[in-house]
Amino acid sequence: MRSGLLGKKLGMTRIFGDDGRQFAVTVLQVEPHHVLAHKTSERHGYDAVVVGTVETFEWKLTKPMQGYFKALGEKFFKKLKEFRVDAADMLPVGDTYGADIFASGQFVDVTGVSIGKGFAGPMKRHNFGGLRATHGVSLSHRSHGSTGNREDPGKVFKGKRMAGHMGNEQVTMQNLRVHGVSGDLLLIRGGVPGPEGSYVLIKDAVKRK
Repeated sequence: MRSGLLGKKLGMTRIFGDDGRQFAVTVLQVEPHHVLAHKTSERHGYDAVVVGTVETFEWKLTKPMQGYFKALGEKFFKKLKEFRVDAADMLPVGDTYGADIFASGQFVDVTGVSIGKGFAGPMKRHNFGGLRATHGVSLSHRSHGSTGNREDPGKVFKGKRMAGHMGNEQVTMQNLRVHGVSGDLLLIRGGVPGPEGSYVLIKDAVKRK
């Protein structure tokens, strides 16, 4: 298990292969990642590297974060992330890496916060079919109908699919193929969670070599 990346989602485009086939890809911008500190199993109970990326100004950070970076004697970063790694894959403090740690053709897992949809009904949120258009149904054609049982058990079970808040939650898409790496740009085949301008976490796929 090795360190991962934080990438900024720029949007989607399409790439044409040598045989004329086209592939939908998501473009992620990866700025240099600086290894700031180590977490060791002897002191913290696990092995990890603390990484900072996207340089920023001191006055844009909270006072605790300003003190944290000053104690390290490093620059100030907008994004701070801890990656659990194996002891053998521990990068030295002060080292810098970027998108080139991934190679074209390998599989990755991408984690991000999905686009918020606000309050959504059951047809949009859960793909319900809705009620009938006739035979006594009035002003409730897009509702979900009955939600419970009779006196026994006399309650609505937890997890019942109903209308509610849709989106704006952490989503991980597994086994996405890296289409290519170009400088600080990482091309991921298919879509990844989150709106344009959001940051996503890219790591080696856990279910596929």
